[in-house]
Amino acid sequence: MKIEKIEFICSAPDLKSCPKGEIPEFAFIGRSNVGKSSLINMLAGQKGLAKVSGTPGKTRLINFFKVGTPPPGGMGASVIRHPSSDNPIGDWFLVDLPGFGFAKLSKSEKAKFEGMIRNYLEKRETLACTFLLIDSRLPAQKIDLEFMDWLGDHDIPFVILFTKTDKMSKTQLGANLKAYKITLSEHWEELPVIILTSSESKLGRDEVLMFIQKVLSEIQ
Repeated sequence: MKIEKIEFICSAPDLKSCPKGEIPEFAFIGRSNVGKSSLINMLAGQKGLAKVSGTPGKTRLINFFKVGTPPPGGMGASVIRHPSSDNPIGDWFLVDLPGFGFAKLSKSEKAKFEGMIRNYLEKRETLACTFLLIDSRLPAQKIDLEFMDWLGDHDIPFVILFTKTDKMSKTQLGANLKAYKITLSEHWEELPVIILTSSESKLGRDEVLMFIQKVLSEIQ
């Protein structure tokens, strides 16, 4: 998939403030220090698209970026349109969700952000898939596994993106991935799709965009 253009649309504090749902949306979420902004910038090919901060958890709103891509098969191909929309499936929203697991937030603040995230994920009808970012250097974290279980319980499609894969040797990465899959197999009969990524080397960029293109092409 080739991204022809991408533009920031708005930041929404809650579900009702989100833009009118007319095109498919792909949401990105992860714990507050997982490298989400860097990965989004890598996918978009724009360093300053999502703000990268040294302080984890700076994303506190639902950020919408409209992405324009050629329809499958090239510009001359027939265009499948999203239900109730005049937009070709070449257009989609990249949605940057607030992270979870803020260590420095009060209980009331955590509840507020968790409520905003879950409300969006449960009720946003144009959400096509959620990309859950996981730090590849760490063993399986309880908070991530619980979040996956919640997604599964609510029939919310998701893909795991392992981040920061360039920060260790291939041997260690392979061992970590194997251990993670063993842990996942204790929770899931069929493992979620897993894509290895690196914001530095651009590993996984083509795979993520190809996955998005595949989902878009299947929308009738």
